[in-house]
Amino acid sequence: MSKTIKYLLVAGLMFLSASASALQLKPDAPQRYVVVKGDTLWDISGRFIGNPWEWPEIWYMNDQIENPHLIYPGDVIELVNVDGEMKLMVTSRGQDSRTVKLSPTARVEPIANAIPAIPMDAIQGFMRNHQVLSRKGFENLPYVVAGEDGRVMMGAGTKVYGRLPEDAIAMQSYGIFRKGEVYRDPQTREVLGVEATDIGSAKVVSAEGQILTLMLEKTNQQVNAGDFLLQSEVSEPRSNFVPKAPELPIQGQILSVTNGVVSVGQFDVVALNRGARDGLETGHVMLVKKAGDKVYDPVTRKKIRLPSEESGRMMVFRVFDKMSYALIMSATSPLQVGDLFESPPQ
Repeated sequence: MSKTIKYLLVAGLMFLSASASALQLKPDAPQRYVVVKGDTLWDISGRFIGNPWEWPEIWYMNDQIENPHLIYPGDVIELVNVDGEMKLMVTSRGQDSRTVKLSPTARVEPIANAIPAIPMDAIQGFMRNHQVLSRKGFENLPYVVAGEDGRVMMGAGTKVYGRLPEDAIAMQSYGIFRKGEVYRDPQTREVLGVEATDIGSAKVVSAEGQILTLMLEKTNQQVNAGDFLLQSEVSEPRSNFVPKAPELPIQGQILSVTNGVVSVGQFDVVALNRGARDGLETGHVMLVKKAGDKVYDPVTRKKIRLPSEESGRMMVFRVFDKMSYALIMSATSPLQVGDLFESPPQ
């Protein structure tokens, strides 16, 4: 056997070995899996690979399947060999994947919703109207002036009056918000944003000059005079949430947990001190690094901090310019506000 042939064989074996290790398929990964209602991309990736952020690397976009990036209950996913690499792909579609053509654009739209990447009920309130504004973002916003008959606190089904800034155009409906927590970077003390807490929604009945008459459609707490009116945002399609690793290294710190406590656990929503300007995107998976304890060094007689250790994983689902929200997907030990996070290893 010539040296050239030997070299090619060795190189080929090394390539296949490297590809297999890069995929990190679980030893008990199924050859075939039928998607069921209630599944998430995170759950499915956990059946095949240990690291959910590797999902884009092993997912094969079969162009013979309509909407190959969407997965539906009833779909059959199989491990297949594609050009010498093991890939996951949809080999057949379930009944929930049927499509319908809409005229006149003839776009193909799925009848049933594709499975989400993470449990949507845990983040639904943050996807509809939850917002983070700059300090100046609250200036020149419409606001609630008073309730009907001089009421100070109002609930769903009641009439309220609002006031528009000069030259502003009235919308058909508004979300009602209250100025909430001011987020600062723990290190630089830079103001990263001000939370606009979702109070409810209202429909505009009439507008006379700068004065709006609104009917409160739904509220999750009492509306007060001074609450702000913001145009409702459209939530991102759940198909946009695909677990993936950031292309560049990102490090940061957990600012807060939304239930108002210090301890953080699975399916808690946390605020992060990194955002779009730092390269964060929806779907980015981050590793939570629990800060090491401070201990007394018996030799130097000084306190030192032990190394941080990986203690959880989270996925970013809402990104603003300077900060973002993420959902804790797993925690091997209790997490806390102030714990660090970083990109998965490349």
